[in-house]
Amino acid sequence: MPGADQDHRSPGGVAVQRVGGVTDARVAAAEICADLRKGELLDPAFDRRTARLDARDRRWTRELVYGMLRRRARLDALLDARIRGGAVRLDNDLLDLLRLGGAQLLYMESVPPYAAIAQTVELAKRRHGMGASKLANAVLRRLDRERDALVVPALADPVDKLALEMSHPRWLVARWVERWGIPDTQRLLEANNREAPLVVRPYHVVREQLEAMLESAGIHVEDAPLARDSIELRSAVSSLTELGPFRQGLFHLQDPASTLVTQYACVPTGATVADLCAAPGGKSVELSRNASRVFASDLAFTRIHRVVENARRLEIPTMHAYVADARSPAIRPVDMVLLDAPCTGTGTFRRHPDARWRLKISDLAVMSTIQRALLRSAATVVKPGGLLVYSTCSLEPEENDEQIDRFLTEHPGWRVDAPPEGTVAAAVLDAGRLRVLPQRHGTDGAFAARLRRGTE
Repeated sequence: MPGADQDHRSPGGVAVQRVGGVTDARVAAAEICADLRKGELLDPAFDRRTARLDARDRRWTRELVYGMLRRRARLDALLDARIRGGAVRLDNDLLDLLRLGGAQLLYMESVPPYAAIAQTVELAKRRHGMGASKLANAVLRRLDRERDALVVPALADPVDKLALEMSHPRWLVARWVERWGIPDTQRLLEANNREAPLVVRPYHVVREQLEAMLESAGIHVEDAPLARDSIELRSAVSSLTELGPFRQGLFHLQDPASTLVTQYACVPTGATVADLCAAPGGKSVELSRNASRVFASDLAFTRIHRVVENARRLEIPTMHAYVADARSPAIRPVDMVLLDAPCTGTGTFRRHPDARWRLKISDLAVMSTIQRALLRSAATVVKPGGLLVYSTCSLEPEENDEQIDRFLTEHPGWRVDAPPEGTVAAAVLDAGRLRVLPQRHGTDGAFAARLRRGTE
């Protein structure tokens, strides 16, 4: 892939290296890392910092930043061994610059080693002075010289080894090993370190029509796993928003795991549905296929704006979006409620590689407390005999089965009500609950439970 080192072209059209200065793409990458250290999420930081880059440089910056985060622990081990006194003595910003430089050197074939080193050295000089630039030059040159003999420390403990080699926090790897064992956990970590594919859902057209339109635009497509009618885009797409079918409102993006949640929900035809944590709106779109009305709410206007944009582009008049706190639902009882609860997101690490480094073990207790309150509130706006579908994109039992088991104990008038046979593949059902695992199903992770309220 052409990258940020081919910004300028000669009169003959041959790409030439920018002389002097630092490419805009690398400046954006450094600023994104700074935003992450301040607590911002990766996706919005990336969108803001790369807004002025062209499509090619946006792709290059994404490959660099997201790739570095997926390999951060391994990069840290390699850098630490080449820094006198260890990486712990470095300013965090300088360490991020070295991570970005190391990622270019070792994992981005489109970047010549001299460019990776020179550009990182210049960035270090700009941001931290001459001393930092000399350190960056020495460390990266050594990394380049020794690239054919690079090894990370040999660790005897299998959890330590997995955490380092697959670049995940040890505490999280230990939890997963205890639950699934070493082989299954390794497959999960490998899945987390792969780029998630683009998967689209047809709307207003059948799948075959959309496939033909995409193929005619030069995009090779395949069936996505498990979710019927979902289409995986197998070709690089420079801009989805420029595609004719997108502008015409004929598809939306959604991972099969999210689609499975709405298919598992099995909305009765003509039902009135409330989606209480709706942003960005993909699940509301899917619910609208069978529902007569979908009331989609979320806590912040900035988030609900994305739901409105989705509904407008796809021309769905039965979707009604509004701002509301799911802890106090501003709606009368309806036939079905979807509570896609905020969670730790451990099932979506392949999409959000920053999340693994941001997550703390204490977050599990915090999120489970919030989820418990939301579940109780959601139950109050389900009609007698109606359905409540609780879902998360987490893999953790505290946020999934334990929430449902506690709710059923506290609400004896409710029961798990599995969807009709054939609604979703048997492989993703577990005692009537939906359980989608990245290492087994090739998608994001998801959990859902379909709960039926008694008629009395």
